[in-house]
Amino acid sequence: MELITPGIGLLFWMLVMFGMVLWILKKFAWKPILKALSDRESSIKEALLSADNAKKEMEKLKANNKVIMAEARAEKEKIVQEARQIREKLIIEAKNEANEEAKKILKSARRDIENEKVSAIAEVKNKVAELSIDIAEKILREKLDDTSEQRAMVKRLIKEVIPN
Repeated sequence: MELITPGIGLLFWMLVMFGMVLWILKKFAWKPILKALSDRESSIKEALLSADNAKKEMEKLKANNKVIMAEARAEKEKIVQEARQIREKLIIEAKNEANEEAKKILKSARRDIENEKVSAIAEVKNKVAELSIDIAEKILREKLDDTSEQRAMVKRLIKEVIPN
């Protein structure tokens, strides 16, 4: 029965040994263990706070990123719109310049055609006048050989020039 119920001496020495182990642990090991646990707990708290701060900072950065992206999109749209307006303005200016140049060319061509027409008409008139003079000269030479015909012709021309 000694195995089931230990003797008083054994219990006494067990309690003494347990007390000594407890005193040694309290004296030398308990404070460093508690300090290590306390340090570990504070480092975990700091890590959690740091993680929370990092999370908050990331959320701020994401929000700032969204704002910056929205601003960039708006700026891009503004630049594209300005480029479209400039392009349209340049196209309109080019069309206007081309129309003006075409009008100038057309006006110049019409003026040149009119000048050529006037010149051609004057040349034709000169040729007709020369031919008329040549023909009249030939006719007069033939008719003026006869003096009676000359007198009749002079009288008739005078009557035509000076009506009664």
